[in-house]
Amino acid sequence: MATGIPANPLLALQAFGQSIWLDNIRRDLITSGALARLVREDGLRGLTSNPAIFEKAVAQSREYADMIEPPAREGVDANTIYERLAMRDIRDAADALRAVYDSTKAADGYVSLEVSPALARDTRGTIDEARRLWRETARENLMIKVPGTPEGVPAIRQLIGEGVNVNVTLLFSREAYAAAARAYLEGLEALTGRGGDLSRPASVASFFVSRIDTLTDSLLEARIAAAGEESEKRRLSALRGQAAIANAKLAYRDYLEMLETPRWTRLSAMGARPQRLLWASTSTKNPSYRDVLYVEELIGADTVNTLPPATLEAFRDHGRVRASLTEDAEGARGALAALEAAGISLKAVTDQLLDEGVRQFADAFDKLLAAIGARSRSRAA
Repeated sequence: MATGIPANPLLALQAFGQSIWLDNIRRDLITSGALARLVREDGLRGLTSNPAIFEKAVAQSREYADMIEPPAREGVDANTIYERLAMRDIRDAADALRAVYDSTKAADGYVSLEVSPALARDTRGTIDEARRLWRETARENLMIKVPGTPEGVPAIRQLIGEGVNVNVTLLFSREAYAAAARAYLEGLEALTGRGGDLSRPASVASFFVSRIDTLTDSLLEARIAAAGEESEKRRLSALRGQAAIANAKLAYRDYLEMLETPRWTRLSAMGARPQRLLWASTSTKNPSYRDVLYVEELIGADTVNTLPPATLEAFRDHGRVRASLTEDAEGARGALAALEAAGISLKAVTDQLLDEGVRQFADAFDKLLAAIGARSRSRAA
Protein backbone atom coordinates (compact mmCIF):
# COMPACT_ATOMS: atom_id res chain seq x y z
CA MET A 1 0.00 0.00 0.00
CA ALA A 2 1.38 3.40 -1.00
CA THR A 3 2.48 5.83 1.69
CA GLY A 4 -0.47 7.76 3.06
CA ILE A 5 -3.08 5.26 1.83
CA PRO A 6 -4.87 3.42 4.68
CA ALA A 7 -4.41 -0.34 4.94
CA ASN A 8 -8.18 -0.85 5.12
CA PRO A 9 -9.29 -0.84 1.45
CA LEU A 10 -12.63 0.74 2.39
CA LEU A 11 -10.86 3.68 3.99
CA ALA A 12 -8.41 3.84 1.09
CA LEU A 13 -11.25 4.61 -1.31
CA GLN A 14 -11.58 8.05 0.26
CA ALA A 15 -8.10 8.94 -1.02
CA PHE A 16 -9.51 8.48 -4.53
CA GLY A 17 -12.55 10.66 -3.86
CA GLN A 18 -15.08 7.84 -3.56
CA SER A 19 -17.62 7.46 -0.76
CA ILE A 20 -18.96 4.12 0.42
CA TRP A 21 -22.61 3.82 1.37
CA LEU A 22 -24.28 0.71 2.75
CA ASP A 23 -27.14 -0.86 0.80
CA ASN A 24 -28.95 -2.16 3.84
CA ILE A 25 -31.07 -1.11 6.79
CA ARG A 26 -32.56 -2.96 9.71
CA ARG A 27 -33.32 -2.07 13.28
CA ASP A 28 -30.41 -3.83 14.97
CA LEU A 29 -27.90 -2.22 12.59
CA ILE A 30 -28.76 1.04 14.34
CA THR A 31 -29.50 -0.08 17.89
CA SER A 32 -26.51 -2.43 18.24
CA GLY A 33 -23.98 0.25 17.37
CA ALA A 34 -22.97 -1.59 14.17
CA LEU A 35 -23.76 1.43 12.00
CA ALA A 36 -21.67 3.70 14.20
CA ARG A 37 -18.84 1.15 14.06
CA LEU A 38 -18.95 1.05 10.25
CA VAL A 39 -18.69 4.83 10.20
CA ARG A 40 -15.83 4.85 12.68
CA GLU A 41 -13.76 1.91 11.42
CA ASP A 42 -14.61 1.64 7.71
CA GLY A 43 -15.37 5.23 6.80
CA LEU A 44 -18.98 4.50 5.85
CA ARG A 45 -20.61 7.71 4.63
CA GLY A 46 -24.22 6.90 3.86
CA LEU A 47 -26.99 4.33 3.69
CA THR A 48 -29.66 3.35 1.19
CA SER A 49 -32.89 1.41 1.62
CA ASN A 50 -35.58 -0.06 -0.59
CA PRO A 51 -38.72 -2.17 -0.09
CA ALA A 52 -36.82 -5.43 -0.66
CA ILE A 53 -34.40 -4.56 2.16
CA PHE A 54 -37.25 -3.68 4.54
CA GLU A 55 -39.17 -6.83 3.54
CA LYS A 56 -36.20 -9.00 4.45
CA ALA A 57 -35.75 -7.22 7.77
CA VAL A 58 -39.42 -7.52 8.71
CA ALA A 59 -39.85 -11.13 7.57
CA GLN A 60 -36.68 -12.50 9.14
CA SER A 61 -36.67 -10.91 12.59
CA ARG A 62 -38.79 -9.92 15.57
CA GLU A 63 -37.26 -6.46 15.71
CA TYR A 64 -40.37 -4.77 14.37
CA ALA A 65 -42.97 -6.50 16.53
CA ASP A 66 -43.53 -3.38 18.63
CA MET A 67 -44.29 -1.37 15.47
CA ILE A 68 -46.52 -4.01 13.83
CA GLU A 69 -48.57 -5.89 16.39
CA PRO A 70 -50.19 -3.15 18.55
CA PRO A 71 -51.36 -1.00 15.61
CA ALA A 72 -52.48 -4.13 13.70
CA ARG A 73 -54.75 -5.04 16.63
CA GLU A 74 -56.24 -1.56 16.33
CA GLY A 75 -56.98 -2.09 12.64
CA VAL A 76 -54.17 0.05 11.18
CA ASP A 77 -53.45 -0.99 7.57
CA ALA A 78 -50.16 -2.56 6.48
CA ASN A 79 -49.04 0.43 4.37
CA THR A 80 -49.39 2.83 7.31
CA ILE A 81 -47.54 0.40 9.58
CA TYR A 82 -44.74 0.13 7.02
CA GLU A 83 -44.36 3.89 6.78
CA ARG A 84 -44.20 4.24 10.55
CA LEU A 85 -41.48 1.60 10.99
CA ALA A 86 -39.55 2.79 7.92
CA MET A 87 -39.58 6.40 9.06
CA ARG A 88 -38.42 5.40 12.54
CA ASP A 89 -35.44 3.55 11.09
CA ILE A 90 -34.69 6.27 8.54
CA ARG A 91 -34.79 9.03 11.16
CA ASP A 92 -32.58 7.06 13.55
CA ALA A 93 -30.10 6.18 10.79
CA ALA A 94 -30.04 9.81 9.67
CA ASP A 95 -29.30 10.88 13.23
CA ALA A 96 -26.50 8.30 13.45
CA LEU A 97 -25.01 9.71 10.24
CA ARG A 98 -25.53 13.37 11.12
CA ALA A 99 -21.92 13.79 12.24
CA VAL A 100 -20.78 12.60 8.79
CA TYR A 101 -23.18 15.06 7.17
CA ASP A 102 -21.79 17.91 9.28
CA SER A 103 -18.11 17.00 8.96
CA THR A 104 -18.33 16.64 5.16
CA LYS A 105 -20.31 19.90 4.86
CA ALA A 106 -23.36 18.02 3.57
CA ALA A 107 -21.43 16.10 0.90
CA ASP A 108 -22.23 12.77 2.60
CA GLY A 109 -24.09 11.39 5.59
CA TYR A 110 -27.35 10.70 3.73
CA VAL A 111 -30.02 8.03 4.19
CA SER A 112 -32.36 7.24 1.30
CA LEU A 113 -36.07 6.45 1.51
CA GLU A 114 -38.01 5.37 -1.58
CA VAL A 115 -41.38 6.60 -2.79
CA SER A 116 -43.83 3.78 -3.39
CA PRO A 117 -42.72 1.74 -6.43
CA ALA A 118 -46.36 1.77 -7.54
CA LEU A 119 -45.80 5.44 -8.47
CA ALA A 120 -42.90 4.81 -10.86
CA ARG A 121 -45.07 5.82 -13.85
CA ASP A 122 -46.99 8.55 -12.02
CA THR A 123 -45.33 11.98 -12.02
CA ARG A 124 -47.88 13.79 -9.84
CA GLY A 125 -48.17 10.91 -7.39
CA THR A 126 -44.37 10.75 -7.06
CA ILE A 127 -44.10 14.49 -6.37
CA ASP A 128 -46.88 14.44 -3.77
CA GLU A 129 -45.52 11.40 -1.93
CA ALA A 130 -41.94 12.67 -2.03
CA ARG A 131 -43.03 15.98 -0.53
CA ARG A 132 -44.93 14.19 2.22
CA LEU A 133 -42.08 11.82 3.09
CA TRP A 134 -39.61 14.73 3.11
CA ARG A 135 -41.87 16.76 5.39
CA GLU A 136 -42.77 13.94 7.78
CA THR A 137 -39.29 12.46 8.09
CA ALA A 138 -37.92 15.93 8.79
CA ARG A 139 -34.20 15.25 8.38
CA GLU A 140 -31.85 17.43 6.33
CA ASN A 141 -29.72 14.40 5.49
CA LEU A 142 -32.59 12.43 3.95
CA MET A 143 -32.67 11.65 0.24
CA ILE A 144 -35.94 10.70 -1.42
CA LYS A 145 -35.49 7.93 -3.98
CA VAL A 146 -37.27 8.69 -7.25
CA PRO A 147 -37.07 6.26 -10.20
CA GLY A 148 -35.37 7.52 -13.34
CA THR A 149 -38.32 6.62 -15.54
CA PRO A 150 -39.59 9.11 -18.14
CA GLU A 151 -42.38 9.92 -15.68
CA GLY A 152 -39.88 10.32 -12.84
CA VAL A 153 -37.77 12.94 -14.62
CA PRO A 154 -40.25 15.83 -14.21
CA ALA A 155 -40.61 14.87 -10.55
CA ILE A 156 -36.85 15.11 -10.07
CA ARG A 157 -36.86 18.57 -11.63
CA GLN A 158 -39.74 19.75 -9.43
CA LEU A 159 -38.37 18.34 -6.18
CA ILE A 160 -34.86 19.73 -6.65
CA GLY A 161 -36.48 23.08 -7.46
CA GLU A 162 -38.15 22.90 -4.05
CA GLY A 163 -34.91 22.03 -2.26
CA VAL A 164 -35.70 18.34 -1.68
CA ASN A 165 -32.71 15.97 -1.79
CA VAL A 166 -33.18 13.29 -4.47
CA ASN A 167 -31.57 9.90 -5.08
CA VAL A 168 -32.45 9.05 -8.70
CA THR A 169 -32.75 5.28 -8.84
CA LEU A 170 -33.12 2.60 -11.54
CA LEU A 171 -30.76 4.23 -14.03
CA PHE A 172 -29.39 1.70 -16.51
CA SER A 173 -28.63 3.67 -19.67
CA ARG A 174 -26.50 6.72 -20.35
CA GLU A 175 -29.52 8.34 -21.97
CA ALA A 176 -31.58 7.93 -18.80
CA TYR A 177 -28.67 9.26 -16.75
CA ALA A 178 -28.40 12.29 -19.05
CA ALA A 179 -32.13 12.98 -18.56
CA ALA A 180 -31.71 12.77 -14.77
CA ALA A 181 -28.69 15.08 -14.89
CA ARG A 182 -30.62 17.63 -17.00
CA ALA A 183 -33.53 17.46 -14.57
CA TYR A 184 -31.13 18.21 -11.72
CA LEU A 185 -29.71 21.24 -13.52
CA GLU A 186 -33.18 22.49 -14.42
CA GLY A 187 -34.29 22.03 -10.82
CA LEU A 188 -31.34 24.08 -9.59
CA GLU A 189 -32.14 26.80 -12.10
CA ALA A 190 -35.75 26.86 -10.93
CA LEU A 191 -34.57 27.08 -7.34
CA THR A 192 -32.30 30.03 -8.01
CA GLY A 193 -35.13 31.70 -9.91
CA ARG A 194 -37.11 31.56 -6.67
CA GLY A 195 -34.22 33.00 -4.70
CA GLY A 196 -33.37 29.65 -3.12
CA ASP A 197 -30.04 28.52 -1.71
CA LEU A 198 -28.31 26.30 -4.28
CA SER A 199 -26.03 24.80 -1.66
CA ARG A 200 -28.99 23.11 0.03
CA PRO A 201 -30.28 20.39 -2.33
CA ALA A 202 -28.14 17.30 -2.87
CA SER A 203 -28.60 14.50 -5.37
CA VAL A 204 -27.04 11.27 -6.56
CA ALA A 205 -27.75 9.39 -9.78
CA SER A 206 -27.91 5.67 -8.97
CA PHE A 207 -26.51 3.88 -12.02
CA PHE A 208 -27.10 0.12 -11.89
CA VAL A 209 -24.22 -2.13 -12.81
CA SER A 210 -24.22 -5.91 -12.32
CA ARG A 211 -27.71 -6.50 -13.71
CA ILE A 212 -26.44 -5.35 -17.12
CA ASP A 213 -23.78 -8.06 -17.18
CA THR A 214 -26.27 -10.66 -15.99
CA LEU A 215 -28.57 -9.99 -18.94
CA THR A 216 -25.93 -9.40 -21.62
CA ASP A 217 -24.00 -12.50 -20.54
CA SER A 218 -27.14 -14.62 -20.90
CA LEU A 219 -27.66 -13.24 -24.42
CA LEU A 220 -24.02 -13.96 -25.24
CA GLU A 221 -24.32 -17.52 -23.98
CA ALA A 222 -27.16 -18.13 -26.45
CA ARG A 223 -25.03 -16.79 -29.30
CA ILE A 224 -22.00 -18.81 -28.20
CA ALA A 225 -24.09 -21.99 -28.17
CA ALA A 226 -25.36 -21.24 -31.68
CA ALA A 227 -21.96 -20.27 -33.13
CA GLY A 228 -20.46 -22.81 -35.51
CA GLU A 229 -16.85 -21.61 -35.62
CA GLU A 230 -14.57 -21.93 -32.60
CA SER A 231 -13.07 -18.53 -33.41
CA GLU A 232 -16.56 -17.01 -33.20
CA LYS A 233 -17.20 -18.73 -29.88
CA ARG A 234 -13.94 -17.31 -28.52
CA ARG A 235 -14.74 -13.84 -29.79
CA LEU A 236 -18.16 -13.86 -28.16
CA SER A 237 -16.82 -15.41 -24.94
CA ALA A 238 -14.34 -12.55 -24.59
CA LEU A 239 -17.27 -10.10 -24.33
CA ARG A 240 -18.72 -11.67 -21.20
CA GLY A 241 -18.55 -9.41 -18.15
CA GLN A 242 -17.61 -6.35 -20.22
CA ALA A 243 -20.85 -4.41 -20.73
CA ALA A 244 -21.63 -3.16 -17.23
CA ILE A 245 -18.24 -1.64 -16.45
CA ALA A 246 -17.90 -0.15 -19.94
CA ASN A 247 -21.35 1.42 -19.65
CA ALA A 248 -20.52 2.90 -16.24
CA LYS A 249 -17.15 4.25 -17.37
CA LEU A 250 -18.76 6.08 -20.28
CA ALA A 251 -21.47 7.48 -18.00
CA TYR A 252 -18.68 8.85 -15.81
CA ARG A 253 -17.13 10.47 -18.87
CA ASP A 254 -20.51 12.09 -19.52
CA TYR A 255 -20.50 13.38 -15.94
CA LEU A 256 -17.01 14.86 -16.29
CA GLU A 257 -17.97 16.56 -19.54
CA MET A 258 -21.04 18.06 -17.88
CA LEU A 259 -18.81 19.62 -15.22
CA GLU A 260 -17.00 21.52 -17.97
CA THR A 261 -20.11 23.16 -19.41
CA PRO A 262 -20.83 26.89 -18.91
CA ARG A 263 -24.23 25.93 -17.55
CA TRP A 264 -22.72 23.95 -14.68
CA THR A 265 -19.98 26.53 -14.12
CA ARG A 266 -22.64 29.18 -13.47
CA LEU A 267 -24.56 27.01 -11.04
CA SER A 268 -21.40 25.89 -9.25
CA ALA A 269 -20.35 29.51 -8.77
CA MET A 270 -23.66 30.06 -6.97
CA GLY A 271 -22.90 27.21 -4.54
CA ALA A 272 -24.50 24.20 -6.23
CA ARG A 273 -23.00 20.80 -5.58
CA PRO A 274 -22.66 18.22 -8.38
CA GLN A 275 -25.06 15.32 -8.70
CA ARG A 276 -22.66 12.46 -8.10
CA LEU A 277 -22.91 9.14 -9.87
CA LEU A 278 -23.67 6.33 -7.44
CA TRP A 279 -22.86 2.77 -8.49
CA ALA A 280 -25.78 0.54 -7.53
CA SER A 281 -26.33 -3.21 -7.88
CA THR A 282 -22.66 -3.83 -7.18
CA SER A 283 -22.78 -7.36 -5.79
CA THR A 284 -21.30 -9.87 -8.21
CA LYS A 285 -23.99 -12.21 -9.51
CA ASN A 286 -21.71 -14.51 -11.54
CA PRO A 287 -19.59 -16.69 -9.20
CA SER A 288 -16.87 -16.96 -11.86
CA TYR A 289 -16.21 -13.22 -11.53
CA ARG A 290 -14.22 -11.65 -8.72
CA ASP A 291 -16.59 -10.91 -5.83
CA VAL A 292 -15.49 -7.26 -5.65
CA LEU A 293 -15.37 -6.70 -9.41
CA TYR A 294 -17.88 -3.84 -9.40
CA VAL A 295 -16.02 -2.02 -6.68
CA GLU A 296 -12.45 -2.39 -7.92
CA GLU A 297 -13.25 -1.39 -11.50
CA LEU A 298 -15.36 1.69 -10.68
CA ILE A 299 -13.14 3.78 -8.39
CA GLY A 300 -13.09 7.46 -9.22
CA ALA A 301 -13.41 10.97 -7.82
CA ASP A 302 -16.80 12.39 -6.83
CA THR A 303 -18.58 9.04 -6.95
CA VAL A 304 -20.41 6.82 -4.48
CA ASN A 305 -20.50 3.02 -4.38
CA THR A 306 -23.36 1.54 -2.41
CA LEU A 307 -22.48 -1.95 -1.18
CA PRO A 308 -24.57 -4.73 0.33
CA PRO A 309 -23.05 -6.11 3.54
CA ALA A 310 -21.38 -9.16 1.96
CA THR A 311 -19.66 -7.07 -0.72
CA LEU A 312 -18.53 -4.51 1.85
CA GLU A 313 -16.98 -7.25 3.98
CA ALA A 314 -15.31 -8.84 0.95
CA PHE A 315 -13.78 -5.55 -0.15
CA ARG A 316 -12.54 -4.83 3.35
CA ASP A 317 -10.87 -8.26 3.32
CA HIS A 318 -9.24 -8.34 -0.12
CA GLY A 319 -10.19 -5.30 -2.18
CA ARG A 320 -7.54 -3.70 -4.38
CA VAL A 321 -7.64 0.06 -4.83
CA ARG A 322 -6.60 2.08 -7.87
CA ALA A 323 -8.05 4.93 -9.94
CA SER A 324 -9.81 2.52 -12.28
CA LEU A 325 -12.80 4.52 -13.47
CA THR A 326 -10.91 6.67 -15.94
CA GLU A 327 -8.87 3.81 -17.38
CA ASP A 328 -9.25 2.93 -21.07
CA ALA A 329 -12.37 4.83 -22.10
CA GLU A 330 -11.67 3.84 -25.69
CA GLY A 331 -11.63 0.21 -24.65
CA ALA A 332 -15.04 0.73 -23.03
CA ARG A 333 -16.43 2.14 -26.27
CA GLY A 334 -14.91 -0.76 -28.16
CA ALA A 335 -16.50 -3.32 -25.85
CA LEU A 336 -19.97 -1.84 -26.33
CA ALA A 337 -19.44 -1.57 -30.08
CA ALA A 338 -18.44 -5.24 -30.18
CA LEU A 339 -21.63 -6.18 -28.33
CA GLU A 340 -23.69 -4.28 -30.88
CA ALA A 341 -21.79 -6.01 -33.68
CA ALA A 342 -22.66 -9.34 -32.04
CA GLY A 343 -26.33 -8.44 -32.29
CA ILE A 344 -26.83 -7.38 -28.68
CA SER A 345 -28.51 -3.99 -28.39
CA LEU A 346 -27.52 -2.18 -25.20
CA LYS A 347 -30.65 -0.04 -25.54
CA ALA A 348 -32.83 -3.12 -25.63
CA VAL A 349 -30.98 -4.48 -22.60
CA THR A 350 -31.35 -1.30 -20.55
CA ASP A 351 -35.00 -0.84 -21.57
CA GLN A 352 -35.75 -4.38 -20.43
CA LEU A 353 -33.89 -3.90 -17.17
CA LEU A 354 -35.78 -0.70 -16.39
CA ASP A 355 -39.12 -2.42 -16.94
CA GLU A 356 -38.00 -5.39 -14.85
CA GLY A 357 -36.61 -3.12 -12.14
CA VAL A 358 -39.87 -1.21 -11.79
CA ARG A 359 -41.79 -4.47 -11.61
CA GLN A 360 -39.36 -6.10 -9.15
CA PHE A 361 -39.45 -3.11 -6.79
CA ALA A 362 -43.26 -3.09 -6.93
CA ASP A 363 -43.34 -6.84 -6.24
CA ALA A 364 -40.94 -6.37 -3.32
CA PHE A 365 -43.22 -3.68 -1.90
CA ASP A 366 -46.21 -6.01 -2.19
CA LYS A 367 -44.22 -8.74 -0.42
CA LEU A 368 -43.28 -6.27 2.30
CA LEU A 369 -46.92 -5.37 2.95
CA ALA A 370 -47.82 -9.08 2.88
CA ALA A 371 -45.07 -9.82 5.43
CA ILE A 372 -46.44 -7.13 7.73
CA GLY A 373 -49.94 -8.55 7.30
CA ALA A 374 -48.73 -12.08 8.00
CA ARG A 375 -46.91 -10.95 11.13
CA SER A 376 -50.06 -9.20 12.30
CA ARG A 377 -52.27 -12.25 11.72
CA SER A 378 -49.87 -14.73 13.29
CA ARG A 379 -49.70 -12.71 16.47
CA ALA A 380 -53.45 -12.29 16.61
CA ALA A 381 -54.11 -16.02 16.12
